[in-house]
Amino acid sequence: MTARSSGVRGIFSDSEAVDLASPLSGPHARLDPHRAQEVAARACWTSVVEPGDAFGGVVRDVLGAVESLELLVRGADRAEWLQRLGSEDQQVVEGLQDALSRWTPRVQPAAFRRVMQQGARWQQRLILPDDEHWPSQLDDLGMNTPAALWVRGDPAKVGSLASSVALVGSRAATAYGTEVTAELAERASGAGIAVVSGGAFGIDAAAHRVVLAAGGETVCVLAGGLDRFYPSAHQQLIERIEDKGAVVAEVPSGVPPARWRFLARNRVIAALVPATIVVEAGRRSGAINTAGHAAALGRQLGAVPGPVTSGTSTGCHRLLREYSAEVIEGGDDLVRLVHGEQAEDAVLDVVGAEEVRILDALSIRQARSSSEVAQLAGLSHDQVLGGLGLLELAGSVRSRPDGFVKTRGTSA
Repeated sequence: MTARSSGVRGIFSDSEAVDLASPLSGPHARLDPHRAQEVAARACWTSVVEPGDAFGGVVRDVLGAVESLELLVRGADRAEWLQRLGSEDQQVVEGLQDALSRWTPRVQPAAFRRVMQQGARWQQRLILPDDEHWPSQLDDLGMNTPAALWVRGDPAKVGSLASSVALVGSRAATAYGTEVTAELAERASGAGIAVVSGGAFGIDAAAHRVVLAAGGETVCVLAGGLDRFYPSAHQQLIERIEDKGAVVAEVPSGVPPARWRFLARNRVIAALVPATIVVEAGRRSGAINTAGHAAALGRQLGAVPGPVTSGTSTGCHRLLREYSAEVIEGGDDLVRLVHGEQAEDAVLDVVGAEEVRILDALSIRQARSSSEVAQLAGLSHDQVLGGLGLLELAGSVRSRPDGFVKTRGTSA
């Protein structure tokens, strides 16, 4: 096997790297050898380190993904690693030794090839930190930043989350939590705010479903590889997210969603968005873990208050009490949290007598055409069109292909 000095020695020749890495950069991509080696090395690193392995971030930052993987593959001793890293600090020495003991058992060339082949088979894209679609806000994680992101769906959706919110919460959501989630997700969609969540039962699934129904943008971040969506009961839901948005993981195909990977995944959700809202959560839960990451990153944090008798709201009350989370009572609070400005009241300053009649003629669930609204409201078609335009700008009305609906939480 021939290899360039810039390649990952002992694993991929330039031609093999090009063949393996090019499909991960797009359906018609043909990478040059130098770029292919970088993509291949990043793909390998996602299978070597566990999510959040800070020392992996250190060696990639200092040496680069290719050179650091070369050292690992050929079994360089600690002295060479330290020389290359340019450090004899005792913490670095100890950290390196621990890291090598974790990484070395996973240096399996056949597994490296399989990771990239499976990625291509499932039409996954691998987004690197210097790619155009890389979400730069992830860099706030410092050395805990993922080596790369595996994506199914549209990578551009991952790179355009400047206006977004994470809606997270209990898997055992109550009817109250589900209703509030639906209101928040619909308001976010109407305001052009993407919703990020984890695809789990309860609050996560409710948020994704409402956004999809509303025609909004949603991204799902999973804890395991993208060859097998988890939970399996949400296969169709996550496939719909893939079709309309994006599904993301920092681990490659074949990696199961173990408990510790969920906790590490939560830091990615928190970092991707400017604001996180916990709708329902117990005192100790994954959603509280996500909120902790958001607070540590300096992101905006909100929580929905609930009944004091409900165990699924104790975590939210803790966030309000101990983390100075903002109280989220409805969609306007969500918009305010994301944009950092006073959200317009749903009907403030736009509702006159005609708009009240239009709102009364609309339904939250059943879409109605402008002609139907005109007939029900007793107004001319021109009056209805003008009123609908104002109400849609205020976020009180949303247009769909089959007509208009009133957004949740809007009253005349």
